[in-house]
Formats: sequence, structure tokens, C-alpha cells
Amino acid sequence: MIMAATALEESRPIIELRDLTKTYQTGGLGVKVLHGISLSIREGEFVALMGASGSGKSTLMNILGCLDRPSTGQYLFAGKDVSRLSADALAELRSHAFGFVFQRYNLIASETVTENVEIPAIYAGVPHRERTERARKLLTDLGLGDRLDYRPPQLSGGQQQRVSIARALMNGGSVILADEPTGALDSVSGAEVMAQIHALHRRGHTIILITHEPEIAAQAERVIQIKDGLVVSDSGHRSAPARELPPRPYAVAGERLLPDLMESVKMALRSLQSNVFRTVLTLLGIIIGVGSVVAMIALGEGSKESVLARIEAMGTDLLVIRPGAKNVRLREESTALVASDADAVRDLPNVRQSVPEYSRAVTTRYGESDYTTNGIATTAAYAEARNWPLARGAFFSDADVEGYAPVVVLGHTVATNLFAFGEDPIGKYVLINNIPFQVIGVLGEKGATPWGSDMDDAVYMPLSTGNMRLFGRRYVRSIMVQVADVSKVGQTQSDIETLITQRHGKQDFQVRNMASYLDAASETQNTLTILLGSIAAISLLVGGIGVMNIMLVSVTERVREIGIRMATGARMLHILLQFITEALVVCAIGGAIGVAGGLLAAWIAQRLGSPVVYSLTPVLLAFSSAFVIGLVFGFLPARRAARLDPVVALATE
Repeated sequence: MIMAATALEESRPIIELRDLTKTYQTGGLGVKVLHGISLSIREGEFVALMGASGSGKSTLMNILGCLDRPSTGQYLFAGKDVSRLSADALAELRSHAFGFVFQRYNLIASETVTENVEIPAIYAGVPHRERTERARKLLTDLGLGDRLDYRPPQLSGGQQQRVSIARALMNGGSVILADEPTGALDSVSGAEVMAQIHALHRRGHTIILITHEPEIAAQAERVIQIKDGLVVSDSGHRSAPARELPPRPYAVAGERLLPDLMESVKMALRSLQSNVFRTVLTLLGIIIGVGSVVAMIALGEGSKESVLARIEAMGTDLLVIRPGAKNVRLREESTALVASDADAVRDLPNVRQSVPEYSRAVTTRYGESDYTTNGIATTAAYAEARNWPLARGAFFSDADVEGYAPVVVLGHTVATNLFAFGEDPIGKYVLINNIPFQVIGVLGEKGATPWGSDMDDAVYMPLSTGNMRLFGRRYVRSIMVQVADVSKVGQTQSDIETLITQRHGKQDFQVRNMASYLDAASETQNTLTILLGSIAAISLLVGGIGVMNIMLVSVTERVREIGIRMATGARMLHILLQFITEALVVCAIGGAIGVAGGLLAAWIAQRLGSPVVYSLTPVLLAFSSAFVIGLVFGFLPARRAARLDPVVALATE
């Protein structure tokens, strides 16, 4: 347990400087500001460092407050040499041991006075409720209980300085460093601030007051005169009445390394609200990028499924035998394939159906309606092999083929064009090339092939009837083979090639595998989907560059705020995380809006007739990409902010 110190401990120096120097490098030249200062300050003292402008007193104060480092010499705080501590170790010491009261108040205008006072406790890892209660109590004790939710610009100079004092006391502030605390105030407000400083001294705080005014310095117990970087006079230690000295919070262990995550998010939102127009422009790049990814992938996947569905509608378990050797262009119609080849193929293993076909353009007529379409002469197994259901009626039978029956089955498109007023085609006679055929069935609607031809734009008749009465041919243009087991389609294809080569004595034909069409189409569509996604990803990348640009501008504009946070205990990691969080918040908001926009765009495209497939994966991918963009492109500006020198940052206008 840490026991409160008594006046007996006043002889113990809390600050010791031993031959301290400070040299600044300007244009390659060294400018020496402090020339070997040695002094000690006891715990509980009220010391005034007095000197004219340029005397080095502000530089000395920055070193005493661990905002800057000496060039040479030793600085002992509570017996510990802090001259060579790391930046984070100095930040921890500032957080626990020092409280700063600046001439220009150094309050963050976008935050309320309560939030300003809470800042040191945020970086010390104090829970939200505890630090808020303490901040409100400190402000109330300083007469600002009715201004807790005001922002600094709404307060007078004296009130802002009292907020600064409350912030200095937030983590205990054993040592109060007051840099010209009355310099920007009128005499009445200045007197009130000095009264508060005297009150802090009576409560046991060590006060180090920087001033150039003799009447202000005279109020201190001890006056140290600085001139040209040297101590030219020191009134010495005065005897002080016994007082309770505050515990040393800087000795408390167990501090959390990271600040409150929700506090970082709140800071980010406040920063974004400070410049709404710029924030909207930044969000726009992420929204367009994420929305494009979601919409493009949804449309790409929809297009892919549509094409594959069309191929599957043609039959993925089919092999098609066509005349002509591979890579040989036929100059005239080939007579190589005949119907008996189909009969021979039907006897091979793994063959379910073998259907010969002959097709040619024909003119159909019913009443006053003429329509040119594709006439296909085939066998009774055609509809079963193609897995093509009938909308009405029946397909012709083997008996119809054997009997040369003048019957026809209409495709959906032909039936619609010939029987335009909803008349039932079944039983009606149509003229095909002026030869009458009786309609016995209408096939169900299949749609277009992947290469754009209408599968429903055809009429079907028995092979015997078509070849004798319409086409006058004894050969066929193709043989469609349906396999029983698709996994063995490769072997079946090889068996067919061997069989027909033996029958013909040469390979004057070729076998095409519909499953290979499916694979090729799938690969093509995947490539197109990747291409669309890549284009969208580029827009997301451009949005990320926009985030980095805006974050760099934000860092430039908020240098002074960064200095204030560092002076009140923020470490490099805290600043780094704060600006990365801001970038992540921007990308998260933009990502959420972009996902919604992308889904809306896909829905509109779907309503307009484009095939669309919704899935969770591209949504998660796009949203995650937005987060990665925020992390990657937010890191450089955040790193730049974290590496700022607190002294330089505080001096920035």
C-alpha cells in the first residue's frame, strides 16, 4: 500500500538536473539553448522559472515535463534517470506524474470539456464510468459543474484554463507544469487561475510555473531566474508548512496497454463529423468499390449459372457424332454417317440411346401464317435422350418411324408463331414445304443455347418420313448418343470412335462431348467473373488511396491535437491505433453502405431481366476487403502521426 508522504519528506528531491544541455540542429548548425543547468526541486515545492522570451525557460519546461530530451547531462525524476528513456516510457511518465497547464489551454475543440478532461485517463486505461465520474467531479470542484457538456469555444479564457487544470489533475498530477497560465487572460481571470494553482499547492502538488512576469513569479515559494540558457539566480528552498503530499500514481502497476476500443471509435466518429463534406467524398470511393464488387460478382455468377443451365438443358450426358475429320473443313454435305451407325453405337456399353438426326430449314404454314424454321428428322427416342418433356400431346413412336407417318411435333416457338391466337395445335394439319403433316405434340420450352440459337425454333418428324418426303436423303447429319454413366463418358467416346472407324475404314467423323462444352463454358464464365471482380477491385483500391490521402490531410490538420494527446500520456501505439481506427471506421461505414448499394444495383439489374445470383461469400469478401484497405492505407498516415515530436506538434498553429 502506498502511504501518503508528509512534510518530513520535503527534503527529498523529486527532480534533479545535473549539467543539463540542449542543442538544436538548424540547417546543419548546432544552436545551443541550455548551457549546463543543474538544480533540484523538492516534492511539494512551488517553483517559478522566470526569464525573458528566448531565455530557454520553455525548453527547460519541455524537458522537465518529459516532452523533450536533453542533449547531454542527467535528468533524475524520483531518483530515476529519465534522460534516455524511450518515447513510450516518457509518455507513461507524463501520464502518471505530470499535469500540464498551457498558456493557450491546448483543449480539443471538437470534444466536450468533460471529454477533454478524460483524455489522460483514457491512455492510462481507466474504465469509462470511473474516468467520467472523476472528470465531472474535478470540473464541478473548479466551478464548471454547469458547463460539463460545453465545448471549449463556448467557454471564456478563464473557464478554459480551469478545464486545463482539471485535465492536469485527472491522473493525479503530482507535478503541475504551468506554462504562462495567465498569459492569455485578463487580470480577473488570471487571478482566479493563480488562486486555483495556489489551492493545488496547498493540497501537496509540486508546482513548476513558467512566467516572464515578476508579479506572478513573486507568488511562488522559490524563483529561479533563467537567462541565455543558464540559471543566473535561485532564491533557494523556503521552509513550507507541513502538508499532505499526494500519492504517486506513476508508481501504480497493472495499466492496460491499449485504450478503450469504443473510445477510439468515438474519437474517430467525432473526427469524421468535423468535416462532413470531406468524409462523404472519402466514403464515396469505398462505397463505389465495395458496391461494384458485390454487384459485379452477383451479375457474373448469375450469367455463369444462366449459361451453364442452357448447356445442361441441351444435355450434359450427350455425345454428338458429326461427319468430317477433325480440323478438316467440309466443302459439301457429307454422306459419311448413316442411320445404321446409330444402331451399331446403341449396342455399345454405357450407351442408353443413340439417335440419328437430319436437319434443314423448312417453311411451315397454317392458315394464313407462314414461318421458316428448322426441320429435324429423327427417331422416337429423341425427346427422351434430350430429356425434353412435352407441353401437350405426344412424341411420335417407333411405329410412326417404321410406317413413314406424316406426323410432326412442334417446338414452342413454332407453335406460338403458327397458332398466334391460342388455338390448340393438336390434331391440326400444317404444311411443311407444302406437304401436309398432322401435329401430334408440342414440346416444352427450352430456351436459347449458350451460343444464342433458339432450341424451341424447330419441328420434329420421323426420320423415315423426313428423309423420304422432305429431304430425299439416306444419310444423317449427326448422331446424338446419351450415356448411362457420365463418369465413364471418356471411355464411351473412345469406344464409339473405334467402332465407327472400323465400320467406315477411316476416321471421317468426329465425336464432341457436351460435358466438355460445360467445362469450357464454366471456365470462360469464371474468367469473366474474375475480370469483372478485378475491375471492381481496382475501384476499391482507388477508394483506398483516397482514404490514405484524406488521412494524411487529417494528420496535417490535427498536428496540435496529436501533441496535446501525447502531452497527456498517449504513446506512439495509442496514436497509431487512433488513426488506424479512424481509417477502419471510414471503410466500415463505406463498406456497409457499399454492400447495400451493390445488392440494390443487383436487384435492379435482376428486375430488368439480367440473371443474378446472391451469395454471402462476395458480400463478406467485399466488406473484408474494405477493412483490409482501411488497415493498409491507414497505416502510413497513422505511422506518420505516431512519430510526431510532441514539442513540435504542440507548437504547431
